[in-house]
Amino acid sequence: MEATGTDEVEKIKSKFMSAWHNMKYSWVLKTKTYFSRNSPVFLLGKCYHFKTDESGELSTDESNFDKINTEISGNVEEFRKDFISRIWLTYREEFPQIKGSALTTDCGWGCTLRTGQMLLAQGLMLHFLGRAWVWPDALDIDNSDSESWTAHTVKKLTASFEASLTAEREPKILSNHHQGTLKRNCDANEMRNEVYHRKIISWFGDSPLAAFGLHQLIEYGKKSGKIAGDWYGPAVVAHILRKAVEEARDPELQGVTVYVAQDCTVYSADVIDRQCSFMDSGKADTKAVIILVPVRLGGERTNMDYLEFVKGILSLEYCVGIIGGKPKQSYYFAGFQDDSLIYMDPHYCQSFVDVSIKDFPLESFHCPSPKKMSFKKMDPSCTIGFYCRTVQDFEKASEEITKMLKSSSKEKYPLFTFVKGHSREYDFASSPLHEENDLFSEDEKKRLKRISAEEFVLL
Repeated sequence: MEATGTDEVEKIKSKFMSAWHNMKYSWVLKTKTYFSRNSPVFLLGKCYHFKTDESGELSTDESNFDKINTEISGNVEEFRKDFISRIWLTYREEFPQIKGSALTTDCGWGCTLRTGQMLLAQGLMLHFLGRAWVWPDALDIDNSDSESWTAHTVKKLTASFEASLTAEREPKILSNHHQGTLKRNCDANEMRNEVYHRKIISWFGDSPLAAFGLHQLIEYGKKSGKIAGDWYGPAVVAHILRKAVEEARDPELQGVTVYVAQDCTVYSADVIDRQCSFMDSGKADTKAVIILVPVRLGGERTNMDYLEFVKGILSLEYCVGIIGGKPKQSYYFAGFQDDSLIYMDPHYCQSFVDVSIKDFPLESFHCPSPKKMSFKKMDPSCTIGFYCRTVQDFEKASEEITKMLKSSSKEKYPLFTFVKGHSREYDFASSPLHEENDLFSEDEKKRLKRISAEEFVLL
């Protein structure tokens, strides 16, 4: 959406588009998703099985599940709790105006930025909370079948949730409730986890000061020729996320870095250099790294030969998901069952939440219901993400993923590669982009211009 006319006209257009998209995507949380009881369900490295008491073996359907060292655990309730605990970032409306535009919503154009935020949020959750963490209040979120979860419904749901805290419930470790505010009699570790839970969400708030909020990401996007209202591809978003983490000034974030693969290649020495760089606090320590790999899973359409590899990737606990989706419609892929991918959908317009206030409501940042999509419907352009806490973790992950790439590749070349050593300097033919601030290097600007049209090397 390009700004034309007066600010008032743009505001009216913005409100109209918000209303239209809210109606258009009202089915996002209303529709039911069905899961087979006869096949395992994978969610970011964890395996769940919904089998009833009848006996029977897992249906592998010629996949390489037997090659994946995962533990089958949990049931439907545990899966729901795990899924709901992931951070869900969607379209929002009525947030502070985006600099350089009249936009106060990202409805209709910000979906890839939102899925990128979700992937980064999962990486930060692994870093600060660990994969085993689940939100204690996850199952208190109700997914109503009778009505869609509109922004108005969110407010009603929050009020209902707070009111319900004073009622009789199943036995839990709860302290007294005062004025509908939830207080848990928990140990120091649980209190710490809840602090980080809120802090991570606040970093993605829709305000100009939030480190990874929409406003900041758009500012970094300008350096690659993007403006608010443009559609962003998965590869461009990967570079924007790297720059956002690099520029973050919160002391808590100094122990995390992001590396983006170059032309489907991860240069191990470059990754380790990032991990071993000195932290701003003055400590000589290693940083955790989130590795983002922009790839194409085919030409015009997704190649089904890549299905088993994508399954394998989502079966790894250090996988932080995939920024992907359908053509011009981005989803955050976090798991799979059989040949269907499990995802969170950002295409739902919710009201702005001020994350700067104490005890801001958390409910709208957690999705009550997973969605499924056939792998063959997936757009071939995507970005895969991994998290490695230490250099040793990265070395182990690179070996494991390399084996997976080789075993799943029917072609001469794998989807992407890990190469020992540093990246070479490339002489790109394209000219650098004009930009206001020199935040990206010349090579980065050329590469961003090249991939903004989602052009990748197809090996």
